[in-house]
Amino acid sequence: MLYSGILKKMSTRLNATEVNYYLELENDLIHLNQLIHKKIRLELQGYQCLNCDSDETIFAQGFCKKCFFESPKAGEWIMKPELSKAHLGEEDRDLEFEKRMQLQPHIVYLSNTGTLKVGITRKKQLPTRWIDQGAHQAMAILETPNRYLAGVAEVALKKHISDRTNWRTMLTTSENKEDLGEVFNSLQGYIPEEVKKCLISEMNNVPIDFPYATKIEKVLKSYSLKKDTNIEGVLIGIKGQYLIFKDSAVMNIRNHEGFRVGLNVKTLSI
Repeated sequence: MLYSGILKKMSTRLNATEVNYYLELENDLIHLNQLIHKKIRLELQGYQCLNCDSDETIFAQGFCKKCFFESPKAGEWIMKPELSKAHLGEEDRDLEFEKRMQLQPHIVYLSNTGTLKVGITRKKQLPTRWIDQGAHQAMAILETPNRYLAGVAEVALKKHISDRTNWRTMLTTSENKEDLGEVFNSLQGYIPEEVKKCLISEMNNVPIDFPYATKIEKVLKSYSLKKDTNIEGVLIGIKGQYLIFKDSAVMNIRNHEGFRVGLNVKTLSI
């Protein structure tokens, strides 16, 4: 079975606690959970910038180099929300775009990705953001009216808890359960006064189950289509935005946005 198209991050749907993954290639929507235990082959065919559609080599985040440094979709405030300025009416690259993205409700959350972390996301991105990070537990703690205030809270809290996901730990560590409510209580005193009014009154621990047949103990290889233009292996699981293969190799789909690929799937289970 052969598919082709431009890679974008896998879309997800949470059914109760179970994550379903989908990959859209041209006119095909592929339910990836159904490919577990099957051999798949990905072949690099070219590039297409997700912003300008040029066939220039992808530089980062699905963009060619020009768009990465010029498009408002790649502004520094995306990775550093405390730099957001739309609430002040100040432009970074495109004020109208930045207003649409920044001036909407944002969530500050705690999650467990093998280690505990703090993060932020637009409210409408939940639970997608948690799934994309490979969190098997998550809990929203603050709802702010804009991205800037969420960034202020995150900057204060990350002095006491990590704001980063260790992807190797996320993929290989046993999914231990933590009392996120207790973790929040230990951090509550560090929340800045200006965002304390944004505390969520009812905080719920959200469990998330990812589809994989066997847990890998160690990542032996991380595939890159720029280096390995043909990738082949038996898919045994999916977590975060990673495909996990039987030989303990992994591939981060998010890192390959804008890559044009051919996908071949063997119809018989391995």
